[in-house]
Amino acid sequence: METEHSPIILWFRRDLRLSDHPALSAAVQSRRPIVPVFILDDQVHALGAASKWRLGLGLVAFAQSLEQIGSKLILRQGNALDVIGDLIKETGAGAVFWSRAYDPKAITRDKHIKSTLTAKGVEVRSFPGHLLFEPWTIATKAGQPFRVFTPMWRSVHGRDVSLPELTAAKLATPEIWPASDRLSEWHLDRYMRRGATIIRPYVRPGEAAALDQLDAFLDRIDQYPVQRDRLDATGTSDLSEYLSLGEIGPRTVWHRVRNADLTGSRGGEAFLRQLVWREFAYHLMYHWPHLLTDNWKPEWDAFPWHTDPKRPEIRAWHQAKTGIPLVDAGLRQMYVTGRMHNRARMVVASYLTKHLMTHWKIGADWFADCLIDWDPAANAMGWQWVAGSGPDAAPYFRIFNPQTQQERFDPNSDYLRRWIAEGRSNPSATARAYFDTVPRSWGLSHEDTYPAPVVGLKEGRARALGAYETRKDPVRN
Repeated sequence: METEHSPIILWFRRDLRLSDHPALSAAVQSRRPIVPVFILDDQVHALGAASKWRLGLGLVAFAQSLEQIGSKLILRQGNALDVIGDLIKETGAGAVFWSRAYDPKAITRDKHIKSTLTAKGVEVRSFPGHLLFEPWTIATKAGQPFRVFTPMWRSVHGRDVSLPELTAAKLATPEIWPASDRLSEWHLDRYMRRGATIIRPYVRPGEAAALDQLDAFLDRIDQYPVQRDRLDATGTSDLSEYLSLGEIGPRTVWHRVRNADLTGSRGGEAFLRQLVWREFAYHLMYHWPHLLTDNWKPEWDAFPWHTDPKRPEIRAWHQAKTGIPLVDAGLRQMYVTGRMHNRARMVVASYLTKHLMTHWKIGADWFADCLIDWDPAANAMGWQWVAGSGPDAAPYFRIFNPQTQQERFDPNSDYLRRWIAEGRSNPSATARAYFDTVPRSWGLSHEDTYPAPVVGLKEGRARALGAYETRKDPVRN
C-alpha cells in the first residue's frame, strides 16, 4: 500500500486535546493529511450515564477546537475494527495512529486491530499520552511491579518527564472528508434524564477550560497541603474530569506545577505525589487487570461482604439517606455536581464497605454510573484501598469515622449545610437541588424528616472489626 502521502486516521479516545499529544504531533510532523476520528464502540457504550454524558460535552468542545484550526472530527459508531476498515477504504488512508489505553478490554481490542491491519499492510502506531510513565517502565529493584505506593513514588520522583508537545496550529486535511454521524444521534445523554440540567452549570468542558482550571489551581497551590482535605474549602485542583477525558495532558500538569515550585510557590510536591497516585492506579491495573473486577488481595475473597444491591441499607446509601450526615452530603454532592470531594469519597466508601458490610464492587459500579470524572483505574483502586482488599501497606483495618472526619475537615458544618436540606428552615439551593436531580420514583422531598442512621457508627464499626478478625483466610487454611 502506498503510504508516503496517504492520509493518517487519528483515532481519538481519552485524549481530547491539541497539545501534549504525541500521536497528534507525530501525525502533524508526517505532513500527511489527518482524519481525526472518534468511534462509539462497545467500550464507549458501556460507560456509565454521567461519564457518557460528560464525554458528549467533551466531544462537542473538541470538535470546535478542531474546526478552529481548519479540521473536523469524524464520528462513527460500531465495531472499531470495522469502522476503521471502512474509513481506510473511503479515504485511502495508509496509517492509523492512536494514544494507548491501559485497561484490559482496550488492550485486547487494540492488539487485535493492530495485528489485523498490519497484516493488510496498514501502518499502525500507538503512542503514550495518558500517563507520565508507561506502566512497564516502572519496576522495583528486583524488576517486579510495585505493590506499594510510597516506594513507587520514591522511584519516579527524580525521573525526567519529557516536555509536552506544543499545541497543533493546523492539520493537513484530506481531499475528501468521509461522512460523519451527528453527535445528537448518539444520545449520549439518554440515561441522565433531568439530572443533566442540574449538573450542567457545574461543567466547563474542553481543553481551554482545563488549562484555565490549572491556572486557577496554581494561584492557590501554596495552600494545597493544608486545604486539600478540607470539605468546606476550595483546596483541590478539580482537574480530575479533564485528566479522565484527556482534555489536559499529565505532562502539562507536571511541568506547570514544577515550574510553580521553581518560582517560589509551595505545595507542588504534595500535589505531584497525588498525580503519581493516579499513575500507581494505572500501574496496578496494567499489571493486575483483575483489580477492576475482583479483590486485588485474594485472601479477601472469603470476607462476608453483602452482595445484594437491593438490601434496604444499600438502597438508603444509594439514595443518600443513610442518616449519617457526611456520608449523605458526599453522595448528594455527586448527584448535583457529578463530582465528589476526595475526602468525602473515602468516608462514603468506608461506610458502605465497613459499616454496611457491602462489597466494594457495588459502590464502584455506582460511582461509575454517577461520576463525570470516572476513571477505571482510580475508581477501582480507590474503592479497594478503602475496603481493605487493595494496595495498602497499613497493618490495620482502616475504618473512617464520619463524625470525627466531619469535625476535622468541616468544623463549622458548612459542607453539611451546602448539601443537607432536611430539618432546615431555609435550606441552600444546592441542598434542594439534590431532590430535583434524583429519580422521581424515589419520592423524596426536602421537607422530609432527616432519617435515623441505618447502621450506627459504633455498631457498624464493631461488626466490621468482628468480621475482619474471624474471616477465613484461604492462604493460611
